[in-house]
Amino acid sequence: MWIDDEVDLLRPHILLLEERGYAVTPVASGEDALALLKETNYDLVLLDEMMPGKDGLATLSEIREMDPHVPVVMVTKIDEDRFMREAFGSRVEDYLVKPFNPNQLLSVCTRILEQKRIVEERLPRDYVRELASLRELVNEPIDWRRWIEIYVKLTEWGLLLSAHRDVGLMAIHRDEMNTFESTYAKYIEERYAHWLAHEDRPELSIDVIERQVVPYLGSGKVLFVVLDCMRLDQWIVIEPLLTDYYDVKREYCYSILPTATPYARNAIFAGLYASEIAEHYPQFWDSDEKGQNRYEPQLLTYNLENLGVKMSHSPRYAKILNAKSADSLRTKLDSLFDTSLVCIVVNFMDILTHFRSQSSMLQEIAPDEDAFRSLTESWFSHSAVYEILKGAAKHVDAVVVTSDHGFIVGRKGTPLYGGRNISPNLRFKFGHNLKCDRRAALLIRDPSRFKLPSLSGKLYVIAKEDYYFLYPPHFSEYDKRYKFMFHHGGISMEEMILPVVTLRPR
Repeated sequence: MWIDDEVDLLRPHILLLEERGYAVTPVASGEDALALLKETNYDLVLLDEMMPGKDGLATLSEIREMDPHVPVVMVTKIDEDRFMREAFGSRVEDYLVKPFNPNQLLSVCTRILEQKRIVEERLPRDYVRELASLRELVNEPIDWRRWIEIYVKLTEWGLLLSAHRDVGLMAIHRDEMNTFESTYAKYIEERYAHWLAHEDRPELSIDVIERQVVPYLGSGKVLFVVLDCMRLDQWIVIEPLLTDYYDVKREYCYSILPTATPYARNAIFAGLYASEIAEHYPQFWDSDEKGQNRYEPQLLTYNLENLGVKMSHSPRYAKILNAKSADSLRTKLDSLFDTSLVCIVVNFMDILTHFRSQSSMLQEIAPDEDAFRSLTESWFSHSAVYEILKGAAKHVDAVVVTSDHGFIVGRKGTPLYGGRNISPNLRFKFGHNLKCDRRAALLIRDPSRFKLPSLSGKLYVIAKEDYYFLYPPHFSEYDKRYKFMFHHGGISMEEMILPVVTLRPR
């Protein structure tokens, strides 16, 4: 529909649109347009701003009451900031300033009406081209930098395919992810121990405080946030919510192994591998893993001292386990930043991944990764954590956000054999006499090579790709229970390659 009191003068433009396949209904007044809109649905409304009687903005207001979703393009002779703000505040998709040429008109109509179709037509071709390019990368000598590049591109494509709900391409993408994960697991099995020997290694969990946080402490206040069990795709959907308040710089690090909270998060705060924590601070390391993360504030203090960081006040540390603790922290925001470093650990996503395996209702709400990602975005946008981050923009010079590890959907159970007292985790185990399928897991006979504590002759096994461990006597029973659940602790891009984001207040 094109609403304009001089609609006869628009005849050449209307003919052009009709030649391009658009059916155009010209209307000479706002009143007549509103009457038609009650009877007919339109894909796009072109609305003149200056008309006798009911003008464009008044007509727009009533259109929005009748149909909040129909795209509206305002056509105007007024190229003023005040008017544009008012128009966009009333939710117009775009505007045209008279006089405009045919190409401008076609461009606006094509973008609004055909962009989705054009993108969906190009999507398969562009995806196949991108896959071919990524396959070439893994067939060449590859390093950790390339793996970050590959994972970021695969993640972005996964989000794009999910947005367009192309079920066929999404299934292909999952298969391709499995193939890349297999190659990645072989790479990690070959290179990880060399990284720990300081051979051209990436930034690891142990480096985050030193490289990402400490540089900002000399010039101001820093908020450091660890979103436990957050994957890159989850951060990508959260990130746009913060761009009104911060300039965003996204980098990446690798989680240490196992990609589990007691190991990876302690490594972040201590700046040390698990074996080094057990050696230097045995009082903070319990071999049965119970309560190992209780000592993060103490480990952080020792880490800062070892790095030569001098602070007039001790850093603050807080852990958010639920909405109540988040709200409590939010109400103390003004007094929270009386020191130069505030650290907050948010356990919500980690708790949610664990709870999902026990709750049939949550499995119904979030049956797959796409739905779980949407659930994460919904939680964050309504959370006190989001309010804390928005409020922090008024108090700090930088916010650093990262995760300790991600998670993966377990799709393949693999048998594990061993003695008693094997650790309970499904993606990594330690115990005596462990035996596993070496195609599905990394068996670590010498924990010292992997900077893991030596536990009286116990071995470690870490699952690769999307495998998870099961015991043979009850294999089928537990396979049904844990298949398609979210797991962490193992070797995969989703668990290991993590965003490290610096937010600078605008």
